[in-house]
Amino acid sequence: MHFWRRLLGRGRGRRQTVLVVFLVVAILLLGRHAVRRQPVSEVESWLRDADRIPKDEYNTLLLERADRQSAWPNYAGSKWRATFEQQRELNQVVKAALLRRSKRTAPDNEILWAQRRLQVKAATKYAWDAYARDAFGSDEYHPLSRRGENMTQAGVGYFIADVLDTLLLTGLTDEYKRGRDYLASTLTFDQPGAVSLFETTIRVLGGLLSAYHWSGETDTKLLHLADELGGRLAWSFDTETGIPPETAQLRPSGKPHAFMSSTAEVATLQLEFKYLAKLTGKQQYRKYVDRIMDVMFKAPKYDGLAPIYMDATSGKFSGNEIRLGSRGDSYYEYLLKQWLQTRQSEPAFHAEYEAAMEGVKKYLVTVSPNQKLTYVGEIQQATSDTPHFNPKMDHLVCFLAGNLALGATKGRALSDIPPAQLSARNREDLILARELADTCMHMYLDTKTGLSPELVYFRHTDPVTGKEIEFNKDDQLVLPEGDILARSGDRHSLLRPETVESLFVLWSITGEEKWREYGWRIFTAIEKWAKLPAGGYTSLRDITAVPPPREDKMETFFVSETLKYLYLLFSDPGSVPLTHYVFNTEAHPLPHFSWD
Repeated sequence: MHFWRRLLGRGRGRRQTVLVVFLVVAILLLGRHAVRRQPVSEVESWLRDADRIPKDEYNTLLLERADRQSAWPNYAGSKWRATFEQQRELNQVVKAALLRRSKRTAPDNEILWAQRRLQVKAATKYAWDAYARDAFGSDEYHPLSRRGENMTQAGVGYFIADVLDTLLLTGLTDEYKRGRDYLASTLTFDQPGAVSLFETTIRVLGGLLSAYHWSGETDTKLLHLADELGGRLAWSFDTETGIPPETAQLRPSGKPHAFMSSTAEVATLQLEFKYLAKLTGKQQYRKYVDRIMDVMFKAPKYDGLAPIYMDATSGKFSGNEIRLGSRGDSYYEYLLKQWLQTRQSEPAFHAEYEAAMEGVKKYLVTVSPNQKLTYVGEIQQATSDTPHFNPKMDHLVCFLAGNLALGATKGRALSDIPPAQLSARNREDLILARELADTCMHMYLDTKTGLSPELVYFRHTDPVTGKEIEFNKDDQLVLPEGDILARSGDRHSLLRPETVESLFVLWSITGEEKWREYGWRIFTAIEKWAKLPAGGYTSLRDITAVPPPREDKMETFFVSETLKYLYLLFSDPGSVPLTHYVFNTEAHPLPHFSWD
């Protein structure tokens, strides 16, 4: 106060007035400058970019896709594109993820999800206990007749090796020890008999390698078993082109002969054999499976898309069908995952993956007329100039939703990515991933049991004739205008994992609660319809009937994959971080590594 009196004095002269005004303005300017210089948080900075829709970049991407020479000049193509509304919805998902990051607080409902996680753990124990009671040591389990069955005379540890890491990850340590001790003390691969190269690799070899890693990488017996099995299976790679036959001899002799092999099966051995090479130092394992990929990279494709067979004598793709369902699915899955496994150090795999996804969007993705469900169809008569689009989608295709999201962010959560770093292609992949996952959930929620059929068809209008393809009204899951059709021979359920796999990946990346809620609905439907009072779970013959009739089989992948993914879906995403692990196609998490 004295300062101002001295400054103003008793007079009201012009100098004093000017000085006062100058000081006031200076103070205000300094204040504004101070406000501007206050540090802006990283999340606040990112939030400013979250509303951006890169229209020009996306239009350029669409033009490049349209301008590429068509694999089939007379094929109309799918003409799918992400809509403006879907772009805006993705922005809201990104903003919500960033806001959750800024709060840095645990969700209010974590207690609920912990309880649900315990219920999945209890279901895992329930399935294991029934198997251990009735069929311990057997390769397969038939819960209705309460018996086991082997794939060879002595068995190859098919069931136990496949579920071993699930027991470990869910905290069933006593059950894990019993299974592990059986494999270590009893299992031998030195026996006559032929096994599926693909199934034995992804289930037994992959299971042994994952259990070895998750038990601390100190259990040399598990690694020894994996090495022994790998050595016996590797005999199948010694063909003229390197393309193996679909079966392998446990006691190999002579030279293997391959004629026609499934595309997916021969391209879904690489993660397991590469990790085995890393652990053992035996680089021949890596060379075998890299040789397969070299042949596949050189073989002509249809705009990145591969038919579902490979001619092992010529090293070229064969057949008239292109699909991402059976015999095609995991070829595309492992293109991405091989790149991720070795810490993105082998760009050829990523380039092939992106080319394939461009082909998927250009030729296979479309939207149903009434429910507006985005789905992936198939191409028939691929070798002709006028291929036929088939509006059929296997449940197996539901893996693609998670794969697209994984490829878009490299496993990183949206809360950890500056929105400006998401390219137009990344955003498109995330949009397509979310749309496909919603469609896969309709395959569950639109049935009377809440469980999905093995495969479905969709209502479809022929783009050439403009007419809707005829279908049987009895096949509609939702009457009268539903778009999903389930034919009588396709209504069985093996309790497959592909949808819950994608739910887990989407939850880990987006943080959206709805993916967990979807998983809970699937789990409760399994508990209601597939759980046996006497123990174990069964496959179902017709999920449109209430109650659905049962099949006398509990697939190993129900425990190895479906229950594992559900358990992880209800867990913290950091329990098996997608930035550090890649799941093989049988849900065995293997760590990323570098060759050097």
